[in-house]
Amino acid sequence: MNKVILVGRLTRDPDIRYTQGDNSMAVARYTLAVDRRRTSADGQREADFIGCVAFGRQAEFAERYLHQGTKLVVTGRIQTGSYTNRDGQKVYTTDVVVEDQEFAESKAASEGRQQSSAPSYSARHDMPSDDIGDGFMNIPDGVEDEGLPFN
Repeated sequence: MNKVILVGRLTRDPDIRYTQGDNSMAVARYTLAVDRRRTSADGQREADFIGCVAFGRQAEFAERYLHQGTKLVVTGRIQTGSYTNRDGQKVYTTDVVVEDQEFAESKAASEGRQQSSAPSYSARHDMPSDDIGDGFMNIPDGVEDEGLPFN
């Protein structure tokens, strides 16, 4: 089984590109800084910088909502590959192919941590302002229990 679960912060805004052809698809690449459990000999936290690539709808989500410093939970699989660079040297790659990505902290926590004036986005970005307040959507009157997707 090839399954990866990562929790980390984006080191910079995702790089978004689109494939050519009739069925153009978004491709997002970003790097997650994932803290290690141990600290270095001088007491500093160490991190691994892990390359991630998302395709299609996951890439479109990254383009719309993710930015430098966003804390994410990413699930996916490891994919290795290789190519020959311009100098004729073979280069080996290892990436996490994103299957799912979600925010690991609330928008308020993220904004409180940010000291810059960089824009912030959330999955609720497009919701009407009257639904954003407490994080819950108002259920319209007249909707019975059987109309809800859970009981």
